[in-house]
Amino acid sequence: MSVAQQNGGSRSEARLLSAILIVAICLTLAPVLRLFVEGVTDQGSPSLTLMRDVLAQPSTLSALKHSLVTAGFGTLVSLVLGAAFAFLVALTDLRAKAALVFCLMIPMMIPPQITALSWTQIMGPSSVLLKTLGIAPPLGAPQPLYSPQGIIFLLGIQHMSIIFLTLRAGLRSIPQDVVEAARISGAKGLRTWWQVVMPLTLPSLAAGTAITFVTALGNFGIPAMLGIPAGYATLPTLVYQKLAGMGTTVLAEVSVLAMLIGAVAVAGILLQRLCQSRQRLHLVGSTSRPLALPLGAARLPVEILLWAVVFAILVLPMFGLLATSLVPAYGVTLRFDTVTLASWYEVLFRQPVTSRAFANSFGLAAGASAVLVMICLPLAWLMERRKTRLARLFDSLLDLPYALPGVVLSIAMILLLIKLPFTEATLYGTIWIIFLAYLARFFAVMFRPVQASLKQFDPAMDEAAQSVGASLYRRLRDVIFPLSAPAAAAGAILVFLTAFNELTVSALLWSSGTETLGVVIFNLDDSGETGMASALAMTIVFVVIVLMALIQLFSRRFPKGVVPWQT
Repeated sequence: MSVAQQNGGSRSEARLLSAILIVAICLTLAPVLRLFVEGVTDQGSPSLTLMRDVLAQPSTLSALKHSLVTAGFGTLVSLVLGAAFAFLVALTDLRAKAALVFCLMIPMMIPPQITALSWTQIMGPSSVLLKTLGIAPPLGAPQPLYSPQGIIFLLGIQHMSIIFLTLRAGLRSIPQDVVEAARISGAKGLRTWWQVVMPLTLPSLAAGTAITFVTALGNFGIPAMLGIPAGYATLPTLVYQKLAGMGTTVLAEVSVLAMLIGAVAVAGILLQRLCQSRQRLHLVGSTSRPLALPLGAARLPVEILLWAVVFAILVLPMFGLLATSLVPAYGVTLRFDTVTLASWYEVLFRQPVTSRAFANSFGLAAGASAVLVMICLPLAWLMERRKTRLARLFDSLLDLPYALPGVVLSIAMILLLIKLPFTEATLYGTIWIIFLAYLARFFAVMFRPVQASLKQFDPAMDEAAQSVGASLYRRLRDVIFPLSAPAAAAGAILVFLTAFNELTVSALLWSSGTETLGVVIFNLDDSGETGMASALAMTIVFVVIVLMALIQLFSRRFPKGVVPWQT
């Protein structure tokens, strides 16, 4: 291959990288920058007056306190549950680990509004399941979940999978030789665990705790469905109530609230990185034997206990949803003579909003997956080939739209797209603003698996194709795309799975005609149509589990680390 051809190929790569980077930056970082500008300016001039006024409002301070309390204690609940499961699954000889891990991932994949709805169906005086069993509280008794404690409890269950995943990964990297060396040195019993194993798991534990806190802080579905009826507002629900009640006239005010949520979230992320940077413990060398602890006679009781917990947090609430969807009215006892499919038929076949929401959610999720594949595949490869300063900067920041709470991204998108540059047109109130928000939100979900797979790619194959005169686009089509296709497919399914039933972003962006499934469930429950909400929720849970099973079926063909629950 001539020098001229090499230079031409290098220039083509540089031009393509620059073009895709500009598109990616506009999608992911421009909304965040626009939000920051709105919060620190007043009619185009730098000013902190509005920020000071909004932060001084009693409603803001109350919502901030509520957010910190629910997210903080919810994280503690997640920590207890997730850490217990992680230690037992990663370090012991439990049977059916793959099935257990799969079940533990389902709460994280189920939308938070469905989690809240399902649990309200197994508690309180109107619970169909409790009435059927004859153990329902008397009429007039309060719904115990409509409280800070209820929000904390469900946030803990919803996000325990994050702690489980991060801690399990850290525990599986500890070799058996470390414990054996400690025992040879005189460490015995619990001292071995506290002085050897626990310090090695602290970075993973800190990372999982910080991510869980940030995720709980931005959770909208659970605080909205449990907190709004109780008059207990968190920052995301306060933003929703202000925007729903007064529209775009309060955009400047809610942008300050969004910045406050983002600031607390970023503080949590920085705290996680600080904890990791202070760890000076390193494992030198490796072993094929991971740390293992045989349970002996305790194995069966431990397995029974773990599966009982899984049944309580996963299966029992689904029974509550199913029971509610099969009675003619909420609160009616489920008997053979009261069983009816009227709610299912009404919501799935007679309500036009449901078919519209299915079409919108499917189109948005599939479209976002397809577009992100087309952007992330060449971008990840070019960033590996040409490590420019701009590429490195983008790589360090591209997780921001996913790490920030969804309500923050929603406000940022509204500010950016309510009036398009050089025109009076707007995307606010259209399906396109939700689509662009999904591209920004789930960019990292697609990009990171593809990037991880390309890091394992031998560049000699691409260099060989280039040496025989293959053009940039020919190499992308015939070499890069086929090799990274499994990771891209896994990323696309994860994006589709997450976007299909998303609520936190679309709750502030939808309008009549652009409803998504998450919005429809929230609105049905809010309007008192609990039976139809339960039927639709059960349908979505079925779709989620089928998609997860599909990923699990092909997980061995995906690169290691692409599927979160891969064993």
